[in-house]
Amino acid sequence: MRSINKFLVAFAAITTGGLSSCTKEFKSINTNPDGVYPGEVAMDYQNLGAPLNQAQLNILNYIDYNYQVQQNLNADIYSGFEMSPDPFQGGINNTNYALVPGWNSTAWDLAYSNVMAPIGTVLQATAGSSQYAPFYAWAKLLRVEAMHRISDIYGPIIYSKYGTTNSDGSVTYDSQEAAYTTFFSELDSTIAEFTTAQAAAPSSPAPFSKFDLVYGGSYAQWIKFANTLRLRLAIHASLIDASLAQTEGEKSLNDAGGLLSDGVADNAFVDIGTNENPITLIANAYGDICMGAPLLCYMNGYNDPRISQYAQKAVDPAVSGQYIGIRNGVAIDADGRYAGYSLPVNFPNKLLLMTAAEGWFLKAEAAIRGWNGAGDAGTDYNNGIAASMNQYSIGSSAAQAYMNDNTSTEQQYIDPKAETAGANDVTTGSPWLSTITIAWNNADNFQTKLQRIITQKWIAEFPEGQEAWTEFRRTLYPTLFPVVVNNSGGTISTTKFIRRLPFASDQYSTNPNGVNAAITLLGGLDNGGTPLWWDTNP
Repeated sequence: MRSINKFLVAFAAITTGGLSSCTKEFKSINTNPDGVYPGEVAMDYQNLGAPLNQAQLNILNYIDYNYQVQQNLNADIYSGFEMSPDPFQGGINNTNYALVPGWNSTAWDLAYSNVMAPIGTVLQATAGSSQYAPFYAWAKLLRVEAMHRISDIYGPIIYSKYGTTNSDGSVTYDSQEAAYTTFFSELDSTIAEFTTAQAAAPSSPAPFSKFDLVYGGSYAQWIKFANTLRLRLAIHASLIDASLAQTEGEKSLNDAGGLLSDGVADNAFVDIGTNENPITLIANAYGDICMGAPLLCYMNGYNDPRISQYAQKAVDPAVSGQYIGIRNGVAIDADGRYAGYSLPVNFPNKLLLMTAAEGWFLKAEAAIRGWNGAGDAGTDYNNGIAASMNQYSIGSSAAQAYMNDNTSTEQQYIDPKAETAGANDVTTGSPWLSTITIAWNNADNFQTKLQRIITQKWIAEFPEGQEAWTEFRRTLYPTLFPVVVNNSGGTISTTKFIRRLPFASDQYSTNPNGVNAAITLLGGLDNGGTPLWWDTNP
């Protein structure tokens, strides 16, 4: 049975909003009835570590049918990384902008029930305690990592007022701008706490080490992660509030703890143990996802040596032996039409949060924006490519040849399986086919440099589609293919692409005053066409 069907069976309430594993009343999600309180913390820290284990495993949920509707059927597709060959919902679904309410609530529901709630118990138990200060700081960092993603999906979120109910029973949302301000503040305090703790005991792991599924309790690694996350958020804000962005970005660029920079040691993966990677299951066990046409067109055109580390060759007789993906929003009449197109490779049992390559590309953009401490943009850019190549064990000579290529561009897309011949093709001269090359050129103008940085950053982000989708919305780079079929009823522009997901559907029944106020903060209708705070594209 396909993973999406497993989800629908296991969580029948999803089509009307909310997971059955979550309480149906938001006021329950907004409280911590089983909280850990001061004096109850076990000597081995189990009462603090177990909730933070849960939180790490739900930033990106490790269970296939959860991850599928949490991210795979939205951000992984909207980023251009992947596309489903399955005509879910009779072919009227998220892939062609007919947004399915139950699917679109899942990221929200998982975040509040499986991240905010357990982290809330830890924060409540450790607040004001010097003994448990590392747990308090780590909990805040994990919360920022998880919840900035939720804000980048929906916009306004319940964050600073989480756990507080108004007299009318509602819970107040923060605007995305306000949420980001809080994120920056919490990252500042976390970095300060970890820096102090590391200085006091430089050879000792953090007390949360046995619960840390990413870095094994290394303060140094978490400081790098927090600095890179702060720089990520600063870059997000760069087009809407240049002053705020530069101030926050320069804190990271000039912090002694540094950024993620090593393409192997510094990459942030959540170890999911013996559980199989959900993308592997969704793609290779259930056949519910294939590679996206844009990503493979770039990689083919660039002769990218990472391509075999990302994708499998197609087996359909019409395209056998090629690396070819499916274009987003195509008409799919049956499961079998695109089943033989390229699948993602079998990924290891870990989920990607952030890479060292991203750290370098963030520095490169900061450099072209003139931020202090960013270094030389071209050096940063090439280091980003090198870090990504190193991540996939690509040799230095192949990596250097790739960086020196100043002629290759994106490959055109020819789809021999389209229901109507030529309907899905993107050929030379199309505005949707990029002409950006690889090799850095200091003589280029700002926009060309930005396009080059974001295009290579996007390739390096795979398979983490959330940040890739965010950066596309912010910059409109890389150039992607628009959906072929748009079933949004006019709420989402084909040429402007989808900008967000609607708020969780059960908010309208359990927190109507709160969500209606959030729509005002959003500044537009609660649909997929309304841009977020940092999205300044017309």
